[in-house]
Amino acid sequence: MTSPRPPHSTNSPPALHRIDRFYIVREIGRGGLGVVHLARDPVIDRNVAIKTLSPRLSAVEKKQAETRFVNEARAVGGLAHPNIVTIYDANIESDPAYLIMEYLEGSELSRMLDSGRIFPPSEIASIVRKLADALAYAHRQGVIHRDIKPGNVFILAGNQPKIFDFGIAQVLNRVSSTAGLPDGPTLEDDTTTSLHDNLAGTPNYMSPEQAAGRPVNNLTDIYSLGAVMYEMLAHRRPFQYDTTEEVLDAIANRTPPAPHQLNKAIAPVLSQIAMKAMSKQPQERYQSGEEMALDLGRYLALHKRVRSKVSAARSEEDDDLPALPTRLPQFALAGLLAAAAGAAYFWLRMKGLA
Repeated sequence: MTSPRPPHSTNSPPALHRIDRFYIVREIGRGGLGVVHLARDPVIDRNVAIKTLSPRLSAVEKKQAETRFVNEARAVGGLAHPNIVTIYDANIESDPAYLIMEYLEGSELSRMLDSGRIFPPSEIASIVRKLADALAYAHRQGVIHRDIKPGNVFILAGNQPKIFDFGIAQVLNRVSSTAGLPDGPTLEDDTTTSLHDNLAGTPNYMSPEQAAGRPVNNLTDIYSLGAVMYEMLAHRRPFQYDTTEEVLDAIANRTPPAPHQLNKAIAPVLSQIAMKAMSKQPQERYQSGEEMALDLGRYLALHKRVRSKVSAARSEEDDDLPALPTRLPQFALAGLLAAAAGAAYFWLRMKGLA
């Protein structure tokens, strides 16, 4: 079989720089264990992301990283969801070993938050709702991510999120073999750590049971998603401490202030969704991604109705009272928001959130 000819696209990379049939365009990401490049698949004529092991790894680190590669390929290979990254292929026997994934254009949520990006509440609800739906799907397939954090969420155009990096995921009843990865959790760059199979993840987003090294199930992902939502709402992490030990102790023993107490622009109803997801006791959290997505959907529906009524009120006032173009609509807005708040509070009482 002859080798495929280089692609004819003007974006084609040099023919001499390739991995198997994939022509490397440029590096687009780098971490402690791996490097990600934009590449071109000449057979299907599409851009892909190719993830390879870092050439600087020791023999022991390389073996551990290969284990994560296999785990990620098995975890994601059977998933098909619009908010989960797609893995097309994997080759652990190749040198270098690689994963072929869909190429995503956008930014990691962590980079956006670190740069000071502030999302409107409705956008936060929409993004987290899609992530909750994606986790619900993964959990139904027997996959627990175990490392949900802003650094593992990619935001595409139109605020479409994608979950990626399933390297320490649990698949069905098989616990991923991640023992011996780089020692010691760090708070400096939210590096994923694995001290043993149960204590794997990123300290700032670990559930209490995960931080304690106890066995976890799908509810650990619910907690972590709540922590991500909290950070988006409050513009800070739930627990702000300098050391890993302090963070882990706070996760186990302290309750952070609700996001709406830190950010007055946030409605209590939205704030309490994040807090419920982050309940210390797993049985007090949302019991599935579907449940969390449902409450976020109710919030978005309520928000849409309020906006529609406000818009209608403004339009009516503009038609009837052209000499008073702003004052009365402000009163109308206040009344509608008060009514919405009352409806939201009643809903929360019914849901046991208030």
